[in-house]
Parts: sequence; C-alpha cells; structure tokens
Amino acid sequence: MVGEKKAKYLSRLKISTIAGILVVKIASNSGSVLALPPPEDTPEEILRTEIITAARSPVDGKPLTAAEYIQLQGQLQKRPTPTLNTKIRENIFLLRLRKTLLQLFPFLDL
Repeated sequence: MVGEKKAKYLSRLKISTIAGILVVKIASNSGSVLALPPPEDTPEEILRTEIITAARSPVDGKPLTAAEYIQLQGQLQKRPTPTLNTKIRENIFLLRLRKTLLQLFPFLDL
C-alpha cells in the first residue's frame, strides 16, 4: 500500500515537472512579445516636464496662445453676472414657495 502511494506521488511529481518545464519553454520561445516601447515613443517622464503653451478657448474651443488664454480668463472673471428683472425674480420666488408648500401640504389646491 505504501509502495502504491509512493508510485502515485512520483508519477504526479513527474507530470507536474514536465508541465512546468513545458510552460517555461513555451514562455521563453515567444519572440513576438516585446517588453520595451518603440524607440520613437517619447518617455512619460519627459512628457510630464513639458510646459504646455497652447490652450483651447473655454468659450468656443478655438486654439489660443498662453497669453490669449490668460487674457480671456481675466475677461471672463471681470464680466458681471447678468441681473434678472425684479418681476421675473419675484415670480421664481413664488414658484419655489408654491413647490415647497405643495410638498409639505399636498392636499392644498394651489
């Protein structure tokens, strides 16, 4: 009985060893896999240090220089927000108040 277990163990060991050798052999023979990028590819470290001087307009998407982009940002920050007519502002307030009241008291007929 002990001899049979030992024989099974040795046969399994042989099979796993052969399978492992085959896997290593197949993996080492695959010449089509390249670990390095092509030489004309710019490394990421260099790309991170580049200073970007071209930009796009947030208004219409046209290309801008750095100076034009800064000037446009300044103009956008200086532009005052448009004010609504007081009548329109009052109507918006009343609509919001009506919506809130209907959420609190759904049985009201407003």
